[in-house]
Amino acid sequence: MYPKISIVTPSYNQGQYLEGTILSVLGQNYPNLEYLIFDAASTDDSVAIIKKHEKQLSFWVSEKDNGQADAINKGFSKSTGEILMWLNSDDLLMPNVLHFIAEQYMEKGDGIYFGNCIHFKENSNGSLYSSGSNVAASHNAIPLELGDTIIQPSSFWSKKVWLQNGILADNFHFGFDWEWFLRAERNNIPFYSINKPISLYRIHDAHKTGIGGKKRQEELLKIYEIYSPKFAMLYELVRNQDFNFTFGERVLFRIYKMFSTKGFSKTHFFKILNHKKYKSYSVEEINTIKGML
Repeated sequence: MYPKISIVTPSYNQGQYLEGTILSVLGQNYPNLEYLIFDAASTDDSVAIIKKHEKQLSFWVSEKDNGQADAINKGFSKSTGEILMWLNSDDLLMPNVLHFIAEQYMEKGDGIYFGNCIHFKENSNGSLYSSGSNVAASHNAIPLELGDTIIQPSSFWSKKVWLQNGILADNFHFGFDWEWFLRAERNNIPFYSINKPISLYRIHDAHKTGIGGKKRQEELLKIYEIYSPKFAMLYELVRNQDFNFTFGERVLFRIYKMFSTKGFSKTHFFKILNHKKYKSYSVEEINTIKGML
């Protein structure tokens, strides 16, 4: 018999995407699924969409909460599955992944399982942007305390891991998943990478990560300070740095590039110009931090 998988979907005013999320879970046809939805008292058509599918849900509620992490924590406190994950109300699961994850768990046991992801954005003109990821390669190349290489909707873990690692830090609103993974690494919980797309990650104008701005940056800085003071210093430098070159610097960069080895980038040249400030950091570390902004 397949182990029970519990999936929690936190949601707030995501009615335009919510049904797709629900169908991507129910459409797995997984025989031992526990699906819970925690809606934060949405004012759009979210509740009507949830009620449409409530016979196939294990639990749902629509009430105010203290943020996304709080809703997820509530969901997992009610979950009874051996395997857990949360799927945000604007993301989708790839077909047939629950059977695959269950088989991985039955073979390897307790741990955090994370796979690849397809990022996509539907534009107003009908065109579609999409890109893939190689999470396993990124995770091997980039220390987790330097960059958040695990894509949350493509990750699962056992109930034992959840109890060992503790609940999400609900004082964070943007980086609580990264903090939880960092805590797991510190707690010596095993990570298992999967070279397979697990989820579809939707990019849209109201996406929380994209609109977080300064609040998100301040929160990520706090996480860096907890888990890696060295990279906290780099993050603070990079987020306050003007990366635009003057006219003279642009000319000098072209000259340097002509006589340098293949792959010489603007970041390489930027580090040369600011050697004293960034001497303790590699070009790869600077680029990773820039990607976290």
